[in-house]
Order: sequence, then structure tokens, then C-alpha cells
Amino acid sequence: MAFAAVDPDGVALRALRAARLRVTTPRRAVLAWLAEHPHSTADAIGAAVREQLGSVSTQAVYDVVAACTDAGLLRRIEPAGHPARYERRVGDNHHHLVCRRCGRTEDVDCVVGARPCLTPSDDRGFAVDEAEVVFWGVCPTCMAAGSPADGVHHHEEARQ
Repeated sequence: MAFAAVDPDGVALRALRAARLRVTTPRRAVLAWLAEHPHSTADAIGAAVREQLGSVSTQAVYDVVAACTDAGLLRRIEPAGHPARYERRVGDNHHHLVCRRCGRTEDVDCVVGARPCLTPSDDRGFAVDEAEVVFWGVCPTCMAAGSPADGVHHHEEARQ
């Protein structure tokens, strides 16, 4: 498959080159997918990339997200009780809203804006440079469906 089909505007290509990572079709496909589908799990990413490219192993997808996370192109978030999710929004200090029922995850900008946007009451000598907050609740779709906020964490693996 041609690169243009998986990264039509070349954004992923430029990001990979800027990070000095080898440019491969799976890397471009993963980055392009995540630009449109933030907070996706590796399984959802893999399914989408396989739809575009055909045969791409699960291990290859995990290798791509690991390399891109290490290079600062992706952010990995791990809400308690949910599989890790990946997003392209890096370089700022934002937080997340997570639905207890379906796992829907949304970005929430930091109130203060600068890292860290929260200050611990006692930093115990740490040089704190980031704060990570997860707000838990029930999304509007689950509320409309009458799903109670029972504290049970359900996993949604469907692509977003």
C-alpha cells in the first residue's frame, strides 16, 4: 500500500523524520490513525491498521507504539482497570475524563496550564515536573442509556 493512503497529508512522515525514527508504513499508519482516533488501545489500533495494510502483527503494533512513545510522538495513558491507551497529544500537561461504564476517554485541559498544573502539599524533596489526573464518571451516552454509575469498570475495545 502506498504511503499516501495511510498518511495522506504527510504529518506522520514529518513527525517520524523529526524524531529521527525510521519511516515505515506501519508507523505512518499508526500515527495517522491516532491523529483521528485519540485514546485508542493497541488492539483497536491493530485492527484499524490491518484494515488499511492487510497483515500487520500485534507485536508490530506494540513495537510501533513503544518506539513512538519513547520518541515522544505518543503519550500512553493507563486508567486504572482499563487497557493502556495512546494519543498524539503530547507536550502539554492535560488530563483525562474516563467513563466508568464504557471506557470513553476525553481530554481535559489543565486549569493552570503550566507543568505541573497541580502542586502537592508536600513534595518530599522531589522535583515535580508533571501532574496526571484522571476524572472518573459516566459519559453522556451511558447516562442517556440509563447505565448507572456503579463504579464497575467495563472495557470497551471498539474503535472510537
